[in-house]
Amino acid sequence: MGNVIKAKAGNIIISKEVIALLAGMAVIECYGIVGMASGKMKDGIDEVLKRENISRGVIVNISDNSLTLQLNIIVGYGTKISEVAQNVIGKVKYAVENITGLKIDRVYINVKGVRVI
Repeated sequence: MGNVIKAKAGNIIISKEVIALLAGMAVIECYGIVGMASGKMKDGIDEVLKRENISRGVIVNISDNSLTLQLNIIVGYGTKISEVAQNVIGKVKYAVENITGLKIDRVYINVKGVRVI
């Protein structure tokens, strides 16, 4: 299982919620990000999540020692989306891997909207 770290005294299990929270916190620190989106459409408009709910914008999949993340983001108008996405991927991988010790195989970015900062 991808979220289990073997230690001398036993196993450490890191929940999907903790991984999602760490990833969400890393995302909102990136330049060009307005916020995280929940992915649930309400009247055609994506909800921008408040800081305490940012983990809802992250989907964590763990299977056969493979950890993948799906991030739903909202970018600022005037920023280059491809550069923002690459920065987010790098920051999230670095933060989650260094804090948890788990290896991330893939990070998928879903740009759910563009907003004026």
